[in-house]
Amino acid sequence: MVANAKFEAFKALHERDGAFVIPNPWNAGSAIILQNLGFEALATTSAGLGFSIGRLDSGSELTREDTLQNAREIVDATDLPVSADLEGGFGDAPEDCAETIRQAAQTGLVGGSIEDATGRPDAPIYDFQQTVERVAAAVEAARDLPFLLTARAENFLYGRRDLDDTIMRLQAFEKAGADVLYAPGLPDLDAIRLVCSSISKPVNVVMGLSGPTWSVTQLADAGVKRISVGGSFARAALGGFIRAANEVREHGTFNYAVEALPDAEARRMMTAGRRQ
Repeated sequence: MVANAKFEAFKALHERDGAFVIPNPWNAGSAIILQNLGFEALATTSAGLGFSIGRLDSGSELTREDTLQNAREIVDATDLPVSADLEGGFGDAPEDCAETIRQAAQTGLVGGSIEDATGRPDAPIYDFQQTVERVAAAVEAARDLPFLLTARAENFLYGRRDLDDTIMRLQAFEKAGADVLYAPGLPDLDAIRLVCSSISKPVNVVMGLSGPTWSVTQLADAGVKRISVGGSFARAALGGFIRAANEVREHGTFNYAVEALPDAEARRMMTAGRRQ
């Protein structure tokens, strides 16, 4: 499926009734498995990428080149639309965000997110004016591309539990032209419902990070359109890996193999799901 067709399919998911889940593979193999399981679109995860190559999920350790190479491998592995976690756009300036969007589209991605987190502990969130300018530049870069832009307000991930400021930022991102709005870490369904009712564009919510979780039905009823899982699938896989390793190290047994994905099934998925 070429980029334009993937873009139209991705856009249609955001326009149909109800909510859909966009899971986050961390490499080509996990992307193929998720396609086999019937998901309709995928999103990359900077956390999952970091775990897989032994680095932290941060702009100082994951470069634009790392991120886009990982995205290209996922795009090339399946026929599904893929959106990318593009962190803060890999630079402070609006022009950096714009360049990231242009390069992302060249990999075959049909969507991506720009966040307002700086990566600096002393000032973790860009000030309002700068972050709106950054989103506006990303919107302008995506304007004539088959690319759905998500704008993220990161307050709640960095201890700034200011729902009013978060909503103000999302409303400004919407006015600047972002296609999807996203505020990870919202504390409860009431906050999610208020965010969804305060903007008219589709809202993404992430599940599986920490704290309470809600079902697809509950989130859809609150007005959510898209549900991602961030790095939690990658962490679930690592959890199984650590449990298996600890069983062998601590008990000298290999019972973990009973619950492991059978080799024949793994091979079937790779063969059936791999893009020809």
